[in-house]
Amino acid sequence: MSQGRHEPTREAAPPARENIWVALACNAAWPAVVLTWLSDRDRLGPTGALLLAIVVPIAYGARDYWLNRRWNIFALLGCVSTLLTGGFGLLQLSGFWFAVKEAAVPLVLGLAVPLSMNTRQPLIRLILFNDQVLDTRRIEAALAARKTTAAFEELLRSASWLVAGSFFLSAALNFTLALLILRSTPGTPEFNRELGRLTALSYPIIMLPSMAILMLAIWKLLNGLEKLTGMEADDLFHRRSAGRSAKTQAGAGDHGND
Repeated sequence: MSQGRHEPTREAAPPARENIWVALACNAAWPAVVLTWLSDRDRLGPTGALLLAIVVPIAYGARDYWLNRRWNIFALLGCVSTLLTGGFGLLQLSGFWFAVKEAAVPLVLGLAVPLSMNTRQPLIRLILFNDQVLDTRRIEAALAARKTTAAFEELLRSASWLVAGSFFLSAALNFTLALLILRSTPGTPEFNRELGRLTALSYPIIMLPSMAILMLAIWKLLNGLEKLTGMEADDLFHRRSAGRSAKTQAGAGDHGND
């Protein structure tokens, strides 16, 4: 009978994480391939290739919203960026405006991360301290028990500036790379191919240094959490086998009652 009383208190499994390879395929590989190979006038042409290139990233963002019933801020920004790319292409704006657009999204995020620290939902919690990866409920309970919640907020504030720095670096690299690559006349197959090259190169050239800074922020956060909570590193994350263990124990109890 005690087994039945404990059953409702079992913690729900964390939500499924985004598949990074699918995200890269939809948001980077697809536009790069379409713009590079289908922009010639004897194929889809510049406009047709541009429209086809933005369909999949937009569909990916819409699918993410449909599955989770809420907007993932990064998927939303990706959709907005993709729509702007399509709009700029149809308006045949120069490479300078594409460079401004490429820099605008990470720049806005870089400003928003530290500024949101004084709001009810700081972005740093969405980016680093979120329940999809970390066992936030258990961590917050340990912080409260050790009276280190205030120190944790300072740790988050420090990490937020590192994350903001990664976005600022991304904005600067985005702007520079776009100016260097987008040199052809807008609305031509050559310009579309350059746009595809920009999409393909932006991930290794821009993501790697930005990710290095982001990894430093993650390391600093996890290292600080270990000290503030007294927990081991592995205990900070969700225990994926917990549900399976609970079922095993429940089954053993049922057999015992029989």
